[in-house]
This record gives sequence, structure tokens and C-alpha cells, in this order.
Amino acid sequence: MKVSDYIAKYLESKGVKFIFELSGGMIAHILDSINQKTSIDIVSMHHEQSAAFAADATGRVTGLPGVALATSGPGATNLLTGIGSCYFDSVPAIFITGQVNRHEQKGDRNIRQLGFQETDIVSMSKHITKASFKIEQPEDIPQILELAFQISVNGRPGPVLIDIPMDVQRANIQDDLLISNKDNVGVNISSIDHEIADLVLALKQSKKPLLLVGRGLRASFVENEFNTFLAITELPVVSSLLALDALEYAHPNRIGFIGSYGNRWANIALGECDLLIVLGSRLDIRQTGADTKFFERRTIFHIDCENDEINNRIKGCVPICSTINTFLKRFIELYKNHKESKKQDWFDYLDGLKEKWPDVNELNVDGINPNVFFHTLSQNSSDSNAYLADVGAHQMWAAQSIEILKGQLFLTSAGMGAMGFALPASIGACFSLNRKPVVAIIGDGCMQINIQELQTIYRNQLPIKMIVMNNRNLGMIRQFQDSYFESRYQSTWWGYSAPDFEKISIAYGIASKTIEKEEEVYDAIRWLWQGDNLNKPLLLQVLINPLTNTYPKIAFGKPITEMEPFSKPIDMEGT
Repeated sequence: MKVSDYIAKYLESKGVKFIFELSGGMIAHILDSINQKTSIDIVSMHHEQSAAFAADATGRVTGLPGVALATSGPGATNLLTGIGSCYFDSVPAIFITGQVNRHEQKGDRNIRQLGFQETDIVSMSKHITKASFKIEQPEDIPQILELAFQISVNGRPGPVLIDIPMDVQRANIQDDLLISNKDNVGVNISSIDHEIADLVLALKQSKKPLLLVGRGLRASFVENEFNTFLAITELPVVSSLLALDALEYAHPNRIGFIGSYGNRWANIALGECDLLIVLGSRLDIRQTGADTKFFERRTIFHIDCENDEINNRIKGCVPICSTINTFLKRFIELYKNHKESKKQDWFDYLDGLKEKWPDVNELNVDGINPNVFFHTLSQNSSDSNAYLADVGAHQMWAAQSIEILKGQLFLTSAGMGAMGFALPASIGACFSLNRKPVVAIIGDGCMQINIQELQTIYRNQLPIKMIVMNNRNLGMIRQFQDSYFESRYQSTWWGYSAPDFEKISIAYGIASKTIEKEEEVYDAIRWLWQGDNLNKPLLLQVLINPLTNTYPKIAFGKPITEMEPFSKPIDMEGT
């Protein structure tokens, strides 16, 4: 069997239904084989970074590795930002790059390049992948493909890269498919029983317990076990940016979104709890603030599958090194007949904080209030299967105020924080959700980074509803310049501009509208979903006052409970 045919059939045998790519000579054999030998849908993008983000979204939605292909040289290097996004946010993905023929590679020669577009992508990617493989011999393909899939999904998920020379792709190997679906073996789930017992005791003694959930929970696909765990523990829940969809907005245990731009009441809850249980969150600086000593003034149980993530920045945590799946199953097995009494006084206090600090009152702006807008959007978007937020002020407004329904997803790039994520990621999410409608929330700066994928959306007639929050500047950085650079707006307002996205959308063949007044919001949102529009791509441009800030915002250098504009930072932000 031709190696490229083997690769195609192997991908299909692993349940891959679509791959994302931008064609090039060094992947022509693989693309031809996928087209001729499988039913896999080849989705041609207009930039390799977009292909990577689409694969990223596929991994987030399905839990199976998303797949993206790129040719050698610039094709491969253009994947790197998307690969990093998968790595930092724990997303399973397989990236296959074409490489020049083996006899055209420089090898140990002291030269920069031998073959045209020859580039050592394996060395470049090794620090942002779980593994990177350079194929040397055709017969290595079966084992490395299987190993790549296993590495990608086992333990903490992440991306794997395979670089395949063109002459290897067209060579012949045995046609026996090496397929293995073995789960992890040798896991001693009883090894965490003592820590679980300590946790249960701490719950009994606590007056103000709190559960913080992160991407590790969402990456584990353990919704039923998580709900059972909540029923046993009766814990109030706050979430990091990557776990906004862990609980629906109306869930009685849901408190809110924490972090640098988190809901003020949720950050206060985080600061005042006496017991914190961290489930699959890294406790990075955007979740805790810079004052780690303040954060450590409580008992913290930290559950994570990577031991090095525990007691990293925040010291004194009780470590429970375990996958979320294993922890929840063992907890339920040991305490399924136990039910912790609800701390009603604590819940009532938290409800009072929500009433005292409503998110819609954080901003005083002329025109459309972004927080009010996202409440209205989500209240009237029950047909959306997912929200995909890009990076910037609009991302935080959405995280603060969007009302997630049960079953809806919220996807964004957090660790990498890559502008340009949402538009191509919405393509991957839409395909992964059987072409059902999704909403992409994008700022004007982000929209211009991968705007070419409007053509991909139009060509495939994907029902993606694009919300472009256009404040005509890079608002989050502009706000940073207000705080630390005496409002010198270099490259955010000065030397920056944004086009009329309604006109651009129409040029691509996608119907579009623009609004700039509060009284226009409701009708515009209903337009996205009415009649035949439900299954069409549409773009809504929302014009925002350019001076609209993102509040609340942690006063950098102070505890997580102290937030702007009422508290002022004492240090310059370092991240």
C-alpha cells in the first residue's frame, strides 16, 4: 500500500471525519489519498493558522484529536500559533506536515537549507507539542501514527506533530492497519483515597467552601460524574475562562466567572472562601492575581493530572495528582451514599454579592453597553450550539455576561491568547457539531487577522453567526495605555484603523447588518435566527464607543478581590 493511502485509511479508521488544510506540494500525495480512498471531508482553508485553529476547535468539541495538514516551510511554520493554542489549553490534535524528499534535506551539512522550503519544523514545534516526530523510514509510519494518537489523548491532552518527507509519502508498505484503542493501564485509583477522605473532612468543617473548575474538567468530558459530585458536595462553583460552560447559567450552584476580568462577586467569593477545591485549573496569574500570599490564606485542595502544576505559583496546596475522571469516579464510589449539607448562609451571602455588583452596572457608556448586549444575545440565541470568543475586551465582556444554556459550549484561546482564533475555530466547531449554528464573537482587531476565512464560511454555507464588536481600536491595550502610558495610544488608536465589516461581509456574499444604538439590539439579534436565516452565515457589526473600558479589572499587585475602577493598581501588569 502507498504510504499516503495508509495515512488516509488510518485517519478514517480513528474516526476522523474532516481535516483542515491549505494545499501545498509536499502534502499533495496525502490530500489525493484522502480524497480518493476515504469519506473524510477535506476542508480547504485560506491560511494554515486557520487550519490549526479549526482543528483546535474540533478537539475541544469532540475530545478526539482534530487534524490539520500543511506543506513544508511557510505552511508548517504558519501552524505554530494554533499548535501552541492546543498545547497550552490541553486540546488533542494531530498536525501532519509535508517535508522535502529525504535526499534533498541538508542533514548534518553546515548550511541553512538544501531543498526548496526545507524547514526543521520538528525542532521548532517540540516545545509546544506533547511529541514531534520526524519520519525517517516508510515502515515507521504505522507505529508513529498510532503512538501519536495515543499520546495526544492520554493524560493531559495536547497536540502531536508528524513531519513526513514527500518520498516517504509515495513509498509502499504493508497494508495491515495497526489499530489499537487501549486505555491507560496500571492506574491505581485507590492511591488517592486518603486525600479524598481528608477533603471530605475539610468539607464538613468548612463554613465557606468553594469549587473552582478549569479546562481540565471540560477536557475530561465527565458531565454526569461532575453533576453527581455536585449533588454530593453541594458546593458553589466558580469557573475559569476555559470552563464557563461547565455549568449552565441558571444552575443553582453556579456563582460566576473569576480572574483578572472576572465577575466582581465571583472574585470576592474566591477571596473570602475558607476552603477552595481546584478541579483541573492551573491557578495562573490571571486567575489568582499577583498577590499569591493573599490567595494562600485558606485551605486549598488542588486536583490535577500533572503534579508539577500543583504548588507551582500557589504554595501550601493539598495535592491530589489524578486525572479528573479518576478523581470523580473514586470520590463517587467512596461517598455515593453521603450528602454534605448545603451551606445556605454562604449561598445567601454570595447571592447578595451578585445583587450588589451586577455586571451590567460596571460600565457607564454612551451607546450600546457590551455587557447588556451579551445578556440579550444569549437570551435570544437558544439555537446556537456554541459561542466562540476571540481575544480582547469583547472576550471578557462575553465571559462576564453570556448566559450559557445546558449543552451550549464556550470556546476561546486562553493560554496562548491568540487573536484571530474565533473565526476559523467557529468553522471547526460548526463541522464538529454536524453543521449546526454557532456564534463567533470577534473584535475588530481580531477580525482582520483571519478575515479571509469568510470565504471558507461562504463556500461551505456554514450557519455561523459572526458578531463583530467594533470599537475602532484595540480596546484592551488602549485601556492598558490609559493606565500606564498617559493615554499615548500608539498602534492601538494612533496608526490603527478598521474597515466597515458590513461591506466586507457583503463582498464575500454573506448578508450583514450594522447597529450602534441600544434600541436596535433586540431586532438585530432576532434577525440572526429568523426563518431561513437560521441556517445561513450572517454577520452583525456592533459599533461600540471607542472609549469603552473592560471592567471590573483586577488592580494589579493587589488581592484578587480588589478591582478597578474602584481600586487602583500598584504595579504594572506583567502579563
